Amino acid sequence: MSKKLISIFIFIALASNAFASMFHGDHDHSNVPEEFKTPKTMFANIQLKNLKREVSVLKSLDVDILGVNLKEKNVDVLLTSKQLENLEQKKFIINMVTEKSLLRRPDQEYKNSEEIAAFLTSMSEQYSSISKLIKIGESVEGRDIWAIKISDNPESDELEPAILFNSMHHAREVMTPEVGIDIVEYLLSNYSTDSRVKNWVDSNEIFVVPMLNVDGNNRVWTRDSMWRKNTQGGYGVDINRNYPHRWASCNGSSGSRWSQTYRGPEAASEPETRALMGLVSNIKPVFNISYHSYSELVLYPYGCPGEKTATHALVSSIGQKIGELLDYTPGTPWEILYGVDGGDVDWMYADEQVIPYVIELNSTREGFQPSYSKWRDKTVERNRPAWMHLLDRLEQSGVRGLVYDENQNLTDKFTVEVLDSRGNKVQDYRGNPDGSFHIVLAEGDYKLNIKRTDSRSVKVETLSVSSNREDIEVRF
Repeated sequence: MSKKLISIFIFIALASNAFASMFHGDHDHSNVPEEFKTPKTMFANIQLKNLKREVSVLKSLDVDILGVNLKEKNVDVLLTSKQLENLEQKKFIINMVTEKSLLRRPDQEYKNSEEIAAFLTSMSEQYSSISKLIKIGESVEGRDIWAIKISDNPESDELEPAILFNSMHHAREVMTPEVGIDIVEYLLSNYSTDSRVKNWVDSNEIFVVPMLNVDGNNRVWTRDSMWRKNTQGGYGVDINRNYPHRWASCNGSSGSRWSQTYRGPEAASEPETRALMGLVSNIKPVFNISYHSYSELVLYPYGCPGEKTATHALVSSIGQKIGELLDYTPGTPWEILYGVDGGDVDWMYADEQVIPYVIELNSTREGFQPSYSKWRDKTVERNRPAWMHLLDRLEQSGVRGLVYDENQNLTDKFTVEVLDSRGNKVQDYRGNPDGSFHIVLAEGDYKLNIKRTDSRSVKVETLSVSSNREDIEVRF
């Protein structure tokens, strides 16, 4: 028997054990659809002639798309035997793959949820004057979900701009928490010696959630290295298809609980989803990066086909800059690949006024679980310019303000209508609960109509926005 055939046999055996594990346990699987009873045992690379059209076909067959190589127009997939048969009938160009990180479990140097908690605890204790550990929720299985706040007065709300970095919505993407870990280590360890870092920390409130899907991560280590979802009901819900904005609205997720993109029984049904939503609603970050893998992409809202944000020119320009810094491809999900609904960045923009991005780390060469010693440091170092750019961008063109009522108390009962020099509306901004607003703008001349929502009072501010942020106070 050839080495190639032996390796394929070994891979199929390993994958069969991994994927069969999702059907074990105390859960009743008598109603599992036939196509999901067969384990996904075959890892393949598919060459595409028309990327968007053929990816759409793959999605319609509920193929597990692992990653994409846009330059070479191919995708990595995990298949059942039935799916392979369907794709062969549709004349797809399929190459079976054996030499991939899927053939083994992640390197032990990658952290599990307990190690993440220990790391954050240690860092918050070592740097207690500029950091604070925050429990933001609990998982399906009752594990704690942690964030760390980094600021010069971490116990106080100083009315400073907030920024958020979160990782591991999807459990098998073990490199993503490493970026969060690197952000925490870099900021805390360099605060006393690096003036740029000191300015970031002193001027802002920086929040990092290194691992959202703590249960799924545990399953990666104990049962199935390719597990993606949380562990709800044994079948799991894709947390990043569970957010309320446009949930289940544009065929960007699945209603089948056995699908890798199962969106859950209702919007925000999952405790992990609600944990991140609660944090975002509380801190109102100006920017967010959600780290995923793999494909070397920078994605921004919206996910549903044909939809763009009200401030698309600004959002895309920042995304394109991040893409340039990383040499990643920027764009909306539907423009690059396929439609997505119920994603976190869409909800953040639409409901919480965040300017959010997804960064898909690593290429098809590295996959979900590349060699730690070979790729960990390269990956986090390559990605530093992106999060550093957003920290710098907080102080660049835009306007930040505090709004006071007639009693000289901060109030959230206001909206800000932004008009450009031609009188065209740029955006509307709702007041934050702490009485602040932070509107990121391109350089130019603007008029701001600050309208009280509890009266007819209106204040008009005209300002010229340069490369530096304008800070104002508005008193009624």
